[in-house]
Amino acid sequence: MLKVLKLAARNLARYGRRTLLTAGLIILGIVAVLVFVSVSGSFKNLIVGQITDSMLGHLQVHRKGYVASIDNLPLNLNMKPAQVEKVEQALKKMSSVTAWSPRLKFGAMFSNFTETTSIRLNGVIPDREAATVPLLAQRLVQGSAANGLVEPGKILIPEILAKGMKLKVGDTIVLVATNLDGSVNGKTFVVQGVLGDVTGPGGRDGYINIADARDLLRLTEPEVSEIAIRLKNPAHLAQAKTELEQALSGIHNAQGQPALEVHTWEGLTPFANIAHMIDLLDLFIRVMLVGIVLISVMNVMMMAVYERIREIGTIAAIGTPPRRILTLFIYEGLLLGLIGTLIGTALSLGIVYALNIWPVHFAFARQVFELAPSIAASDIVLIGAIVLVVAVLASLQPAWKAARMDPITALRHV
Repeated sequence: MLKVLKLAARNLARYGRRTLLTAGLIILGIVAVLVFVSVSGSFKNLIVGQITDSMLGHLQVHRKGYVASIDNLPLNLNMKPAQVEKVEQALKKMSSVTAWSPRLKFGAMFSNFTETTSIRLNGVIPDREAATVPLLAQRLVQGSAANGLVEPGKILIPEILAKGMKLKVGDTIVLVATNLDGSVNGKTFVVQGVLGDVTGPGGRDGYINIADARDLLRLTEPEVSEIAIRLKNPAHLAQAKTELEQALSGIHNAQGQPALEVHTWEGLTPFANIAHMIDLLDLFIRVMLVGIVLISVMNVMMMAVYERIREIGTIAAIGTPPRRILTLFIYEGLLLGLIGTLIGTALSLGIVYALNIWPVHFAFARQVFELAPSIAASDIVLIGAIVLVVAVLASLQPAWKAARMDPITALRHV
């Protein structure tokens, strides 16, 4: 087999220009795939990280039916204290969980005593919220995250309200909320900070201490709307969701159905579509690579068979078995794929290294991010394997044709 491999390499060298052009196409395809995968992966991780680490967490637990009605922020679907305790007991046993934060979400009227508008409020335990969404404090464009995040009697307001109502840190505002029983209660707060929205203009979420939220709503029990969860490794999202669902499956409502639901961040924000679109583009460009390798290798091997008919007839006439002729042409295709893979991978690693030395910056919402592309070893192995397999498959038909060729007919070919 080694002799056949050497002969295949010699045949490729004989047609250097054609070999170079075909290898160049394969190299171009590999570079395009690996560089795109590395850059798009870095972009995706930055976007997802901003959304999960600034607002949502990786997982959230709600009472059944809450997410379906989340636009109304229904108070009647809050989790009761006994349910919250069971969820926290389950989370303590999960090694994949690093932090979680109970939240009380509700809508209220927001007034600076001259103008009034609506606001979505999150009542949080400051230190636990900061541990669960560590980038939340970095969204502050005015003020500071004192007392871990927000002090009692103070509020973090969205930038859109601060600009629209001309508010600044230290100003006093009033919140008016409708309680579950339909009564109305108001409470004054001092603006502690102004939050920029991570997903662009339009955010209307404010943050207050959960004790203030319960006081404003006149809640008699420490119930919560949701529990946001942060994982040690976001890659274990699906596994952690399954584990938590199993742990909570024994909690039932009055109808005997599961009382709680577990949602990943992907099911809670439309920005998950961006991540799915990036994955789709990755798949599309890999399909393009398969097409490039298949067409280029098959074309060069068919030309090789056509141009070497008399040569094939000669080696067949002197007793070379068809299987060896078949192997010879398959090895030529394999070598083309191997050369393209090695050079393309080396160039891709060089380009990715250069992009880390001279990084690319892009703006998302109000922030400017720096891409840090990287290529995983698994991606290199997978792309290389795809190229080699496709190169061999593309060689099969021409190789089969050469192996089945009649020696006498081939020798008569002009």
